[in-house]
Amino acid sequence: MKYVMEIEEREKKIYRVTLMGSVVNVVLLVFKFVAGILGGSAAMIADAVHSLSDFLTDIVVIAFVRISSKPVDEDHDYGHGKYETLATSIIGLALLAVGLYIFYNGCLQIWDVMRGEEIHQPGMIALLAALLSIALKEWTFRFTARVGKQVGSQAVVANAWHHRSDALSSIGTAVGIGGAILLGKSWAVLDPIAAVVVSLFIVKTALGLIGSSFGELLEKSLPKEMEDEIVAIANREPCVSDIHNLCTRHIGNDIAIEMHLRMPGDISLTTSHEHATNIEHELRRRFGKRTHINIHVEPLK
Repeated sequence: MKYVMEIEEREKKIYRVTLMGSVVNVVLLVFKFVAGILGGSAAMIADAVHSLSDFLTDIVVIAFVRISSKPVDEDHDYGHGKYETLATSIIGLALLAVGLYIFYNGCLQIWDVMRGEEIHQPGMIALLAALLSIALKEWTFRFTARVGKQVGSQAVVANAWHHRSDALSSIGTAVGIGGAILLGKSWAVLDPIAAVVVSLFIVKTALGLIGSSFGELLEKSLPKEMEDEIVAIANREPCVSDIHNLCTRHIGNDIAIEMHLRMPGDISLTTSHEHATNIEHELRRRFGKRTHINIHVEPLK
């Protein structure tokens, strides 16, 4: 019962923080589009598209976290944890698409200036929108990342970085728009230049999220330091003389551990079972109650 309550509390925290982020995204989304259009700023319109992607990924997080929290059933012997990993990969792909779009759009405008065309100087409303976005999105990043770490949700942490990428995007946008306004119309090219620079940071963040989530979906092993800790826990149990065939992987926010242990061949089946059970308890105490563990015991050669 306590375990079920912990899962429900985790879901509530995730929904609460994601909905708070969604409200911020909707407000900024509308304001940025209006400011971008009225202020004639390509960088601000690109920033608004980024906020749109934030709002869409909030929806993805809410939908997939609910599915990933479902318990083991007939069709999912290892639970539904990888739905959350899938959500992280979708967020990363959305972020990558936004970054590439901003990069492409900015390069087109820079090319137009190089060919001698004039681009519109952005208005002050676009600068105000960028400054507001920096403040709100950094605030949103901080409380979302804090909750994501508290509940151990990779998707929520990924969504937090999506918020921060929007704040970074707005910093670049503010610099470009501010420079274009303060230095005059001949410097209006700073607006698309800022958009291009920011897009590179967005792409870098996206590739990091995609790499980690795809690694889990493709059954990548746990980091070496975690595997070393698993071996150390098993080695502390009396009668264990050798550990081999260690296999590990992530299942969303949970992990799966499989290993072969060697114990003296003259001990009883009951005794070897007790030792294996002790190791399971220690591993779950360290890595979480939903850790999947499969231990195969072999007689010492």
